[in-house]
Amino acid sequence: MATITFPKDFRFGVSTASYQIEGAYDEDGRGMSIWDTYSRIPGRVLNGDNGDTACDSYHRMDEDIALLKELGVNTYRFSIAWPRIFPNGRGEVNQKGLDHYHQFVDKLIENGIEPLCTIYHWDLPQSLQDEGGWKNRQTIEAFVEYSDLLFREFSGKIKSWLTINEPWCVSFLGYFVGEQAPGEKDLQTSLDVAHHLLLAHGRAVKRFKELGIPGEIGFAPNVTWYEPFSNQPEDVEACKRISAWFMEWFLDPVFKGSYPQILVDWFAKKGAKVNIQEGDMEIISQPIDILGINFYTGNVSRYKEGNGTFDCEHLDGLFDKTDIGFTIYADAFYKVLVDIKNKYGDVPVYITENGATYNQDPVDGRVIDDKRIKYLKQHLTQISRALASGVNLKGYCVWSLMDNYEWSYGYSMRFGLVHVDYHTLKRTKKDSYFWYKKLNQNHWFEL
Repeated sequence: MATITFPKDFRFGVSTASYQIEGAYDEDGRGMSIWDTYSRIPGRVLNGDNGDTACDSYHRMDEDIALLKELGVNTYRFSIAWPRIFPNGRGEVNQKGLDHYHQFVDKLIENGIEPLCTIYHWDLPQSLQDEGGWKNRQTIEAFVEYSDLLFREFSGKIKSWLTINEPWCVSFLGYFVGEQAPGEKDLQTSLDVAHHLLLAHGRAVKRFKELGIPGEIGFAPNVTWYEPFSNQPEDVEACKRISAWFMEWFLDPVFKGSYPQILVDWFAKKGAKVNIQEGDMEIISQPIDILGINFYTGNVSRYKEGNGTFDCEHLDGLFDKTDIGFTIYADAFYKVLVDIKNKYGDVPVYITENGATYNQDPVDGRVIDDKRIKYLKQHLTQISRALASGVNLKGYCVWSLMDNYEWSYGYSMRFGLVHVDYHTLKRTKKDSYFWYKKLNQNHWFEL
């Protein structure tokens, strides 16, 4: 039986996001967010679910930190809710919101858990959305004001920062595919939003450096890998296009100061372009200290004319799937990490999300989720391969600590190491929780 090992200084953690777990949507001065609004539009979210209560983590801080402590992680990636800090998106600061996060961060540190903070994980204040949201370049200024406050408030406490989580989802799922807030469907708008998100990221990084805040900063794109079905040029090009949509479209501007030409040309055929103003690319390409990578799935794909935006067909029947429908192609994790190293160099990488949906409920007080453990083993093995191949990996965070509000899927999809009963809010540690606890203790596991 093979043993997979990790360096002793490799950081193991778990991830969550504010809207998905906190609840308390109208308490202590919090303003409304775009997701509060979107989830109330009939038909947008499965079963009409919303994040009003979620996992009630706002009130269960001590219980959830105790779960982290027992799990043995040394890193907790969480996000701060923008509308808790600036209920109107800018201007007046909500001190109760700041006090909550100070208390939370202090307790993490007291328990030996390093905070890894995401500044923006999708809960845009609704007041900014009313002004156009990420379509409006003025939202960038509001984001810088918000980021500046956090940097000053938590300097010396939070040493690892991520500006924006999954800009692909915010821009393309939210403004082109239409499956997430605000649910629009326009290619040009999605390109404008993606560009504004990258500008907001660059401006925040610049401010972080100007302030001399101790620590490290980066962002967390979601990536995937599409392996060509054959070496035929049309298959190779189709996979390059759709992979670039997730990866190069956001990484090239940050690391190279330009958008990938393969997609610039492709979007031009569809009548869309990036509206770049003078100085934009210099702002976006501010040097970053760390790169967060969110990875869940990949596939083998091939050219098929007229199939989707990129003339690309996925061969979904080749792989098993998780309960949310994501194909399990663990080798793709290794391939995309090596590709990132080859394209962008040795920037320190944290896996900020990786996990699987399996929807078991407790039976006699136990949640047997062997499939999740298998998924984690498969993907952590690819992490080990990437480390052995020279990828500058520093840490790994499972999505997620606990079952939570899964955006447009509502409460129907369970990613957690801890089961949450959404009626009683009782937490039940799954078998995967205990498996991951052992990995945190040993820094090795057996296949």
